[in-house]
Amino acid sequence: MLNAVSLRAMRVFGFGCLVCLFALPLAAAPNDGRISGVVVDTAGTPQMGATIVITPEQLFETSTFRLLTNDHGRFTSAALPVGFYSIKVTLAGFLPAMEQHIQVDGTHAALLQIMLGTVFSSFDKLRRAPSDPVEPDDWTWVLRSSAATRSVLRWDDGSLGTSMASQPEATPTQNLHARVVLTSGADHPGSVTDAPPSPAEAIVYDMGLGAKGQLLMAGQFSYEDDASSTGLATEWLPSGDPGAGPVTSLLVRESQVSPTGLAFRGLRISHDDQFAVGDAVSVRYGAEYLVADFNGTTTALRPHGEVAVEVAPGWQTSITIATRPWDDGASEGAMQSTIDTLDAFPTLLMRRGRPTFESGLHEEIAMEHALSDRAQLTAAVFHDASSHTAVIGMGGVAASADFLQGYFSQAFAYDGGASSSAGARVALTERIRDNLDTTFVYAYGGALAPDADSAAERLRDELVTRYRQSVAARVSTTVPRSRTKLIAGYKWINGPVVSHQDAYGESLYGIDPYLSVQIRQPLPNSFPCHMEVQADMGNLLAQGYVPIATNEGYVVLVPSYRYFRGGLSLQF
Repeated sequence: MLNAVSLRAMRVFGFGCLVCLFALPLAAAPNDGRISGVVVDTAGTPQMGATIVITPEQLFETSTFRLLTNDHGRFTSAALPVGFYSIKVTLAGFLPAMEQHIQVDGTHAALLQIMLGTVFSSFDKLRRAPSDPVEPDDWTWVLRSSAATRSVLRWDDGSLGTSMASQPEATPTQNLHARVVLTSGADHPGSVTDAPPSPAEAIVYDMGLGAKGQLLMAGQFSYEDDASSTGLATEWLPSGDPGAGPVTSLLVRESQVSPTGLAFRGLRISHDDQFAVGDAVSVRYGAEYLVADFNGTTTALRPHGEVAVEVAPGWQTSITIATRPWDDGASEGAMQSTIDTLDAFPTLLMRRGRPTFESGLHEEIAMEHALSDRAQLTAAVFHDASSHTAVIGMGGVAASADFLQGYFSQAFAYDGGASSSAGARVALTERIRDNLDTTFVYAYGGALAPDADSAAERLRDELVTRYRQSVAARVSTTVPRSRTKLIAGYKWINGPVVSHQDAYGESLYGIDPYLSVQIRQPLPNSFPCHMEVQADMGNLLAQGYVPIATNEGYVVLVPSYRYFRGGLSLQF
């Protein structure tokens, strides 16, 4: 009987060992991992009660994990599936912090130290002397969400940006929530969708929404009774970051376009967003919906998207399909981006007496390479197609339903018809010094131009697509003592054109055709706000004007209008 009991015990023991042997590799399988870390301030002091939000970066994975730091500033997540995660840290009295592409591999815990900064520490960092040592990871390769530079470089102390907008400097003792801009003049003459060239005022206010979201409201109106124009815009940034989260904007505008009371009314709704697929792929997408009422109603729905892939360290390729360049909220700032939304309508045209928006589809494949931590080279091939190409001109024309005359600007907008062309572009952006940025662009592409051999009766039939070469340069600098911000650009084109050659590239790098200058001069802070004098000048030498005579009349077509716009900006 003892032998039978011993035999049974041995069988049970052997079966248990067998189960353990099979369970051991399953337990060791890298299916789950953890993220642990500590949250500190700039002095290294652990922070208790900070909110940690862990979000998976995998596609179609929407679950999030929330936890708080303990009295030693530490946190540890529960078991997480293998993959990449983003971590957002918030705490009252500190600026939010974010860590991306944290890998969980199931074999060990990912250990982090997250530093929370304040407004004071942020401006101390911005004012760091050039001779001070820079942390070795100030330059890192990432997939950038800002559209203006198309750069994969991120510099923690600034940007290699090409935005022509300027933001007043802030001081640690002030919390800026509103901005007022007083201007006179217009930078897009000839389009009834834009503000008339009269004295106007724009006001934007950051209301804030939740712990870090931003809801900005803006309004614009002109002063003169016979040039009345009103615009209302709102921009919502749930993440609080204009360059790294969803952006939804709404614009409503009404403008008087004739002394008889004829008015333009328009509505624009847009939404942009992005997400990452793993550590090397970034996707951006969005759409805008347009409605215009002017001698009839017209609508348009325009989607756009971009996929960027980091193919190797220092190399990124991207594929873009868009009807307009991406809004550069990251480098402009949320307030300036909302003010720019007030002028975001495309040109309204007339075709056979009916209104229509200018159209355009841009397809591009680009390759970007960092030559150094301050220089970047971009090469791209693209295709532009348009069924309604905007042509701006001035002069006497016969009565025609296709010429939309601007009552206030003495210019007209004309539908130049269809245009299709392929092209290529090479751009070099470089930061020469901390206060000096340069951009050089060579482009080859098509644009509408007059056909010298044509004897057409209508202006539209006399315009054909011609290929042109262009060379452009742009310099942005800040004078150290006076803090004057100066931006100058020049684009040379090797032949006459009446529409834009590589319009997408012009918006991308902030270079207008021919000679343009922008000046921003901060004023002494006599009041508790930031004041800045602004002056924008375009096509100073009045180049590129093309005279054409048809049976419809004698006109001068203007691919780049000469303009001046100046004013005062107050931010408080």
